[in-house]
Order: sequence, then C-alpha cells, then structure tokens
Amino acid sequence: MTDKTMSADEAVARLESGMTLGIGGWGSRRKPMALIRALLRTGITDLTVVSYGGPDVGMLAAAGRIRKLVAAFTTLDSIPLEPHYRTARERGAFELMEIDEAMFLWGLHAAANRLPFLPVRAGIGSDVMRVNPGLRTVTSPYDDGETFVAMPALRMDAALVHVNRADRRGNGQYLGPDPYFDDLFCAAAETAYISCERIVDTAELTKEAAPQTLLIPRHTVTGVVEAPNGAHFTSCAPDYARDEAFQRHYATTPWPEFAERFLTGDEHAYRSAVRAWHEGDGAERREKEERP
Repeated sequence: MTDKTMSADEAVARLESGMTLGIGGWGSRRKPMALIRALLRTGITDLTVVSYGGPDVGMLAAAGRIRKLVAAFTTLDSIPLEPHYRTARERGAFELMEIDEAMFLWGLHAAANRLPFLPVRAGIGSDVMRVNPGLRTVTSPYDDGETFVAMPALRMDAALVHVNRADRRGNGQYLGPDPYFDDLFCAAAETAYISCERIVDTAELTKEAAPQTLLIPRHTVTGVVEAPNGAHFTSCAPDYARDEAFQRHYATTPWPEFAERFLTGDEHAYRSAVRAWHEGDGAERREKEERP
C-alpha cells in the first residue's frame, strides 16, 4: 500500500496561489494549525478559503492571503468574533460569501457527491439571499411545490484537516466528541492533506477505539503529516484543550508583532516561542489575572 507521509512543508508545497482551499475543524477547535503555519511560510496568496472559520481564517486574513472567504462564521469560541478576521473584513480586504451553517454543510455534501447543488430549507426567510445575490432557488417538481435554496457545491482544489491519529495510508481517526465534517472536506476536495497528533500502524486505529472513529478513509487523502500539538492553540480533544491564555494573547496582539515573534521560523521555532511566552509574559499575565 502507498505510504502517503510527508512533512507539512512538503504538503503546502503542493498548493498554489489562486486555489480554493478548504480548512477543517470548527471555530477554535481541531484546526490544522501546523499546516496553516507552514502555508504562511510560503508566498501562496489569492486564496478562496472555505471554512467554519477560526484562527485559520484570522491568520490568513491578517497576512493578506485571502481573496474570497466562504464561511458561516469566524470565531475563537471563547472570543465570539475572531479579531484579526474582523479587522481585515472591516477594511474590505476580501470578498465574503456568508451563509447559514446548514447551507455550508449541504454545500460540502453536494461537492462530496459531485452534485452541482442540493436543495435546502436553510436560508429561506432570511437575509442570506439578499447578501448573496448569486444564490438561486428551486421549486420541488412534486406535488408539494415547495421552494428551496439551491445551495451550490463547495468544490475545493485542496483541503487541510487535523485528526488525532492516522496511518501512513491516509486513514484518519478522531477521538473527540465531534468530527466537525472533516470527512466531507476531504471528500469534497480534489486533494486532501491531513495532519495528525500521531501516526500509528493501521491495526492500532481500532485497537482501543470503536470503528466509528475512523472518520477519514484513505481514498480521499493525498498526504499525511505527523504534527504533534499540530492544532495548537486550538483544542484537539481528548489529546489537549484549547490554550486559552495563548489564544487571548493572539487576539489582543497586533498582527505584525504576533507574526514576528511566533511565525518567522519553522514549527520547532514556533513551539519554542510559545513555551518561552508561557514561561515569561504568559506567567506574568496569569499572575496578574489571579490577583484578588
């Protein structure tokens, strides 16, 4: 069987400017941040990003890499609106297709099944049609004659997702409470690259976990990247929780300053910089917050 393992830099080297890029996860949960950091080390730009947005969108927007965003929201969860996304959006830095969460889901389903669109009730009676004048409606050909939004397929050139475990062939396993539609991202894209906390032998994937945790089948995966702590600073349950202290730092620090301190080197340099922050500025900040 094919060994699909590669480094994060090798994975993003297969991406190109102008692509439509899907990013898995949800808000500030199990985002493929090691792959996003690797992408930021390249000159790739002019992207159409499809994401249930979190800091992946915030960082790419702040770095000026997004031409168009397709999203239902962009949040850090404990911080309702992603601040770097908001700054970029307020200055009109990119085009936005903002849709209902269910519309987004069925757009993924349509693309995964190679359909041009799927009819959905979500969006009817809301401003989604007004803010997205390109959307169309369809009428049921049956006796009910109901009108639906014709949600177009969210086709993607490539997808990036992060899971708990994977094997070298591309089978991906999640061990947390919610799969966040990452299997649909992989199925809907022409190519898909999964990062994981740990690469294991295929037999180990179901040794201590139910078969239902095998979220991503190998035939939808192009490359596998072993990236311990690769979702940081987002969560990757049950392996680790969100790094709330560092997320607050990210959210309150001007982008040039944050990028200079944490994103100018490779992944090893990032981890070292985060560790140094926790031992220094982070520890001081926690001490201030804990004072009565």
